[in-house]
Amino acid sequence: MEKKGVAVVAVGGNSLIKNEKQKTIPDQYDAAVESIGHIVDMIEQGWEVVITHGNGPQVGFIHRRSELSRHELHEVPLDYCGADTQGSIGYMFTMALHNEFRKRGMDKKAVAVVTQTIVDRNDPAFQHPTKPIGSFMDEATAKERAAREGWVVVEDAGRGWRRVVASPIPRRIVEADAIHSLINAGFVVVGVGGGGIPVIETETGDITGVEAVIDKDFGSSLLATMIGADLFVISTAVEQVALNFNTPQARLVDRMTLAEARQYTAEGHFAKGSMLPKINAIVQFLEKGGRQAIITNPENIGRALRGETGTLILP
Repeated sequence: MEKKGVAVVAVGGNSLIKNEKQKTIPDQYDAAVESIGHIVDMIEQGWEVVITHGNGPQVGFIHRRSELSRHELHEVPLDYCGADTQGSIGYMFTMALHNEFRKRGMDKKAVAVVTQTIVDRNDPAFQHPTKPIGSFMDEATAKERAAREGWVVVEDAGRGWRRVVASPIPRRIVEADAIHSLINAGFVVVGVGGGGIPVIETETGDITGVEAVIDKDFGSSLLATMIGADLFVISTAVEQVALNFNTPQARLVDRMTLAEARQYTAEGHFAKGSMLPKINAIVQFLEKGGRQAIITNPENIGRALRGETGTLILP
């Protein structure tokens, strides 16, 4: 088997939830098995792979359970919700990988790494929280909890009030060296779940968790840079990136350069909550020396690597 290099593959947290009716843990595991099958195709082609993943819905579930059981148990802080999901999704992925390797007769092993991501404690995002988390509340409850617990709350699109937290820029992956060593030792690594658990460095140099949410594509891009990955794959809900998305002028893009990616971004082609962070994360990876990136959906990863579909982005 010819060695192709190191790839970071970012899988969305939403990809584990097929629809509103399939949210249980067994449903999520079945969805994980499907995504992992496509990633193992890559590994069979000779890629050394680090799998990163989103965790938005899963953190939301833990948070909601925590809120509902407040009268019985202590609430779970947001950074610990992130750690919990890294453990549970890491368990799902490594089990699926183990079983898939055994089925294909591949001599490979997988490991999940609980990963912390350092953010700047002076990041302006902490002054302007934007990321809604937790359940909807009426105005009175929201303002009461804001006063009691120091939350920032906002009215969310006429659906009720919600808490918002900061989404700071990731600066350093604490466990990047460990992940790099594991990859060099031949392991398939699951890490940087949810962009990593957000931590800050104190004045004394200690690290401590913060109530924040890191964009998982930015966290994955940072890891790809720190371990010198050759390829960055963002696995998402669409087969290819589109310009003029959702309009009659929509056009699918097979490949684009870094300059074109910047130009299309400036022209406003990519939606803020969906494609824009993915493109920005790839731009960062390529600007810092990355060789190539691909955006496609899980079932087309193999075909995208052969140049048959997906959107290839090059320096």
